[in-house]
Amino acid sequence: IGTLILIFAGTATAIVNQKTQGSETLIGLAASTGLAVTIVILSTGHISGAHLNPSVTIAFAALKHFPWKHVPVYIGAQVMASLCAAFALKAIFHPIMGGGVTVPSGDQYGQAFALEFIITFNLMFV
Repeated sequence: IGTLILIFAGTATAIVNQKTQGSETLIGLAASTGLAVTIVILSTGHISGAHLNPSVTIAFAALKHFPWKHVPVYIGAQVMASLCAAFALKAIFHPIMGGGVTVPSGDQYGQAFALEFIITFNLMFV
């Protein structure tokens, strides 16, 4: 549930921002995702430990705060939740779908990987 809410809220904000020609500020975009994460952690963190993405699950397991035998199940659930959020977004925003989707060009895969690595590190550091 937490991963679904996070993916849905963050991507929906980007799509609505695109539809309204960028009327949402950077602070608004960040706040919507941040509030979604906060709400999910406060409401379900005591149940699942706030495993909102695979990097959190793997980090908890690597630090011995979570059993490795449960990692595949949690990652599978996170992937399924992400897919459900994507299908829900497509059903709701189909004609204007395009926000939150980027594909790096041929020589930018390393740059995209580095950016995602740094962002995930920041998430885990906090």
